[in-house]
Amino acid sequence: MSTEKSFAKGSAAPGPVPNGQIRLYSMRFCPFAHRTRLVLTAKGIKHDTININLKDKPDWYLERNPLGLVPTLENPAGEVIYDSPITCDYLEEVYTEKKLLPSSPFGKAQQKMMLEHFSKVIPYFYKIPMGRKKGEDVSALEGELKEKFGKLNEDLVNKKTKFFGGDSITMIDYMKWPWFERLEIFELKHCLDGTPELKKWTERMSEDMAVKATMHSVDTHKAFYKTYAEGKPNYDYGL
Repeated sequence: MSTEKSFAKGSAAPGPVPNGQIRLYSMRFCPFAHRTRLVLTAKGIKHDTININLKDKPDWYLERNPLGLVPTLENPAGEVIYDSPITCDYLEEVYTEKKLLPSSPFGKAQQKMMLEHFSKVIPYFYKIPMGRKKGEDVSALEGELKEKFGKLNEDLVNKKTKFFGGDSITMIDYMKWPWFERLEIFELKHCLDGTPELKKWTERMSEDMAVKATMHSVDTHKAFYKTYAEGKPNYDYGL
């Protein structure tokens, strides 16, 4: 279940986490929290969601996560875990019915290395739209992003697999997906033009059950980002 509307400063703290499930503190449009939502959904984990107003955070939330960021998980024992890769690794270790990571230590290490490479790509999704907004020439940045997409494309070509960890979706695909879902909103879709395998990967991903279940429409994303760019983010947009 999801409370949907976001909790802001002055709101009452939610009650304890019910036994047999886990709680996700999230924000509906945050790509980092989206990673955790994908993993919860893909693994079929019973959870409730509390959305947080990130501009006006409740004090009780800062007690749980002093960084004030999302995602954060809380279990019925009151244990709190935050940061997107850490929350996803935790879910993988605790809920073992459906595995998203390879069983071998080398396989797991490979996924972590891929994630490390991808963390260098994420800033471009923000730098380019921000530069455009300021009227700057972003062609050099776009060129760098295309180069990074080229490397991801090459990775798929060399592996001869449909996804980054093999022929079925694994953790690393879910870790990358939120930014590709937002390509159109950031007006970066053309950066995929020279990367046919990566483009096919995005098409395959958009057919996935967990991706479909956690997706916002392009119009909803655009409308939220407009409020965000104006400095008055409407975290409850569309509710």
